[in-house]
Amino acid sequence: MKIAVPDLISNSYFPVPAAVELGFFEKEGLDMGYELIFPVDDANKALRDGDVDFVGGSAHSTLAAFPEWEGAKLVCALSQGMYWFLVARTDLNIALGDTEALKGLHIGAAPWVDLGLKRLLTEAGLDIEKDVNIAPIPGTVVPGVSFGVTAAAALEDGKIDAFWANGMGAEVAVTRSVGSIVLDPRRGVGPAPSFNYTQPAFATTQKMIDENPDTVAAAVRAIVNVQKAIKADVSLCTGAVRGSFPETETSLIAQVVERDLPFYDAAISEEFVVGMNAFSRDMGLMTGDPAYEDVVATQFRELW
Repeated sequence: MKIAVPDLISNSYFPVPAAVELGFFEKEGLDMGYELIFPVDDANKALRDGDVDFVGGSAHSTLAAFPEWEGAKLVCALSQGMYWFLVARTDLNIALGDTEALKGLHIGAAPWVDLGLKRLLTEAGLDIEKDVNIAPIPGTVVPGVSFGVTAAAALEDGKIDAFWANGMGAEVAVTRSVGSIVLDPRRGVGPAPSFNYTQPAFATTQKMIDENPDTVAAAVRAIVNVQKAIKADVSLCTGAVRGSFPETETSLIAQVVERDLPFYDAAISEEFVVGMNAFSRDMGLMTGDPAYEDVVATQFRELW
């Protein structure tokens, strides 16, 4: 079996590769692997087309392949809250939370990931068509590329003014003193509703849920158990990525994940689904208002 993940050199979807590399799927009797499929809409299309069995990605991006949530559901969260950072060049001297200072900047953001930033800045009072230029970074929408790490390099090279990406990209930029964090919705730096725009989630098809519920349950248990293990011993993270991460990112992963530990919870709340639904409608991803049960496979809630 296989899981599609849109970014591997990252903390965003880390419970997926960690559960594979540390043997948690194997303990549940599952022969599970993972594959980098970027951008995230392609990961979900691979799920729709039967090329993979699960996706570990942003919750809202499921809509890229399953309009109005027809044919797929979330089975658990990988962690809580919208998890990207806005990082600007240090020499711009933009204060934490100062969205007005972003006017006129060229900001790099990946497809589908950019939607969270666009909505956040709109809620903060900016006109995203006139005030900022948000676009993919050239060379990042190709197979095998980690957007966050590449974005940090582009910032350092002066190719962009800022980027919106994962915690690893942010950590690399800050550690190298080339970037400063401006927005962090997970920790309250940004409009309050932005926390529930999306979150890292584990999704599969309704067909898989109907035909193989025991397999799905085993996969959810593996995710829950690896979350618990990492919270108990964050040093496990380094071993999980050694050999697959570059040296610098291998040395940083434990401290990046450690900051996220309060958010490592597999639960998907009704409040979150309401917030994600509103965000998805605002961004034109859907028109309806699906019920919690239409978005989340509630039969697995007891495993969270």
